[in-house]
Amino acid sequence: MKKHRMAIMGAGHIAEKMAQTMRALKSVRCYAVASRDIKKAEVFAKKFGFQKAYGSYEELVRDEKVELIYIATPHSHHYACAMLCLQNGKAVLCEKAFTVNAAQAEELLRISREKKLLVAEAMWTRYMPMVGMMREVLQSGIIGTPTVLTANLGYQLEDKQRVTDPALAGGALLDVGVYTLNFASMMFDDDIVKVESNCTYTDSGVDATNSVTLHYRDGRMAVLCSTMRGVSDRKGIIYGSKGYLIVENINNFESVTAYDRNNKKLIRLKAPRQITGFEYEVQACVKALEQGKNECEQMPHVRILTMMRLMDECRRQWGLQYPCESIGTADREQSTENV
Repeated sequence: MKKHRMAIMGAGHIAEKMAQTMRALKSVRCYAVASRDIKKAEVFAKKFGFQKAYGSYEELVRDEKVELIYIATPHSHHYACAMLCLQNGKAVLCEKAFTVNAAQAEELLRISREKKLLVAEAMWTRYMPMVGMMREVLQSGIIGTPTVLTANLGYQLEDKQRVTDPALAGGALLDVGVYTLNFASMMFDDDIVKVESNCTYTDSGVDATNSVTLHYRDGRMAVLCSTMRGVSDRKGIIYGSKGYLIVENINNFESVTAYDRNNKKLIRLKAPRQITGFEYEVQACVKALEQGKNECEQMPHVRILTMMRLMDECRRQWGLQYPCESIGTADREQSTENV
């Protein structure tokens, strides 16, 4: 099996999780890491066995041996980093949220098509085998006709600059709420006719807690909540005419359980054992590279755009804009890697 030379842009906490994953996979090689701080890159490379360490992102993309770059910088920098990769002929796996807004996403995906380069979003839950298992249970009719979906995700994150700083496109929605939106999309698809949303704000002006209600053309509804101010049970629940499903941990699926109308347990499926959960998105990218595709089937470009447009609509309703809203302005030079 060929080992594809994979690199990481950014050397923070989430980059470390990806590096741990890469070391355990036979399909990729821990080839290079880049940070705005060369010492940080060198420490990272030594710790995880990377062959190269670079003190700038520009040096990384000029390395002709790099085949796939995982972008682990803050939301505000995703567009600029991904554009740099594409302009230098590199395939991209970019952390969620894919970009700050849909306009940035559209531009990156346009270039992906023109250059025939793979661009994928690292929305890890989309790639997990548990998705197919959950959809099979839902479509089996075991809970009858599904009518309502609820999902919540909350963490205490107010001490994290990347979440509270408007200049880094902070807020609960792009960091946490993106999981609730993707869960609804995976279970109910995207034939949405109306979006209603509200939020509370941090002192810095980004959303601290938000609620999103999605109305579907066939009458179904999804009610979603995310917050950076409290710990939630992380459950996704789907209510049907004959019973309901409970999904444990929509941020990293653990199990799905079906109950009948008398609250009797009917079936419970556990998630398969995994390395970290990141392996599925890497494997999907490797498959797409080997097949010459510019998108992954688990998270195709149309889904990326749908999620970005939904979040744009929520922020429009709140009146929330970021300093880096215009395309290509996310280019601050200081080190702001995900931590």
